[in-house]
Amino acid sequence: MGEKKTVFAGTLPIGGKHPVSIQTMTNTPTEDVAATSLQIAQLAEAGAQLVRVSVYSQECAKAVRQLVDSSPVPLSADVHFDHMLAIAAVENGISKLRINPGNIGDERKVAALADCAKAHHVPIRVGVNSGSLPKDLLSHHGGPTAQALVKAAERHVRLLEAAGFDDIVISLKSSDVRLTVDAYRLADKQFDYPLHVGVTEAGLPGQGTIKSAIGIGALLLDGIGHTVRVSLTGSPLAEPKAARDILRAIGLVGAVQLISCPTCGRTQVDVEGIAQEVEHRTAHITQPIKVAVMGCVVNGPGEAQEANVAYCGGKEVGALYVDGQFVRKVTERPADEIVSAVRDYLNRQTGHTEEIH
Repeated sequence: MGEKKTVFAGTLPIGGKHPVSIQTMTNTPTEDVAATSLQIAQLAEAGAQLVRVSVYSQECAKAVRQLVDSSPVPLSADVHFDHMLAIAAVENGISKLRINPGNIGDERKVAALADCAKAHHVPIRVGVNSGSLPKDLLSHHGGPTAQALVKAAERHVRLLEAAGFDDIVISLKSSDVRLTVDAYRLADKQFDYPLHVGVTEAGLPGQGTIKSAIGIGALLLDGIGHTVRVSLTGSPLAEPKAARDILRAIGLVGAVQLISCPTCGRTQVDVEGIAQEVEHRTAHITQPIKVAVMGCVVNGPGEAQEANVAYCGGKEVGALYVDGQFVRKVTERPADEIVSAVRDYLNRQTGHTEEIH
């Protein structure tokens, strides 16, 4: 379909032509306000633009007010089975809800929740997972298929629409990458609501990041997706960085795109050490710039032509390039030379001084 509807989680626009935003979720007990507030702040510092918290009790719902008041980013409440908890979260200032209307209660309860969310301008994400599909859909489709996921989402969406509510976001997740991608591609053709994309229960940071990069990346390259989450086992602090790295690789976020060669027997310079230092010192930059660190003359000159700033290292001397043009020879402290060239390049592009240490 064409351009999707835009909804707002607080001040954060989701959908339409707005940039893809990064979401993650806390893993602290939500009723522990101090611990959860601290983690929300850490997640925001790591790059999260929307943070979800579980609301599974009245204590959690009451805690939402304090969490919202102290949060630097909009918060979303994850609620199941009890529509009154969702209503309490909305009344306490939550910016977005994630529910399954099918397990929140009968049509009367769904309508009550929809009325409350509409009155407070709170969008609702219909979150469908392959591990919790209705039995009749599993039987009809022969298991958790892409068609079954989309049909489940359609059911839930229709419940909200019947209650006069259309500030909706949809997600259709599976731990299977191909199933996830197939489901989102079908949903993109059927719904005009924004899509939250991710591979659920992706696993530990190593394999989980790879699975997420393949699934989320494939969808984003197709123009599908408005918010993303990399769902990893362990500390959620790894999730925003992984999501940002995916967006950076696709060119959807302003940041340094670092290119560095894998090294080989002919390498005579510490490519890894130089690249790590440059990455660390430029991690805060939000302007798009391509930086290359190359260790030999085979691919180095070619990459230098494509990068904004490039360094090609040799045995005793390297070469620094800016926009493909040779600038000077580098005989010592190549990371300093690269960072200095990046700073000067951005200063020329933006007209203000970029601080890089």
